[in-house]
Amino acid sequence: MKKGKKLYEGKAKIIYATEDKNLVIQYFKDDATAFNNQKKSTIEGKGVLNNRISEHILLNLSEIGIKNHLVKRLNMREQVIKLVEIIPIEFITRNIATGSITKRLGIEDGTVLKKTIN
Repeated sequence: MKKGKKLYEGKAKIIYATEDKNLVIQYFKDDATAFNNQKKSTIEGKGVLNNRISEHILLNLSEIGIKNHLVKRLNMREQVIKLVEIIPIEFITRNIATGSITKRLGIEDGTVLKKTIN
């Protein structure tokens, strides 16, 4: 599958057109941000790991009958996905208190949480 024009670039991914108007290539970046994009860094290998985690979750959802946009993993950083309308949902899981959660809940930064917070 040939990667075409860049359609979108966000904090963690880049979306490219393909020769099939219903499919795009999703590239996972190594960029990391915090504090509403005020702090930026690069974490080598983050994109590779995010690609594998995404594939794992989406394949498991498919196995239990939940349709999703994954077609296949192309390589260590890219997936072929269906072009869909995005539902803007952000899901953050924390095992250690940091960032905005410390302010909202009045917890000291770095506190190990007894239960994971989603």
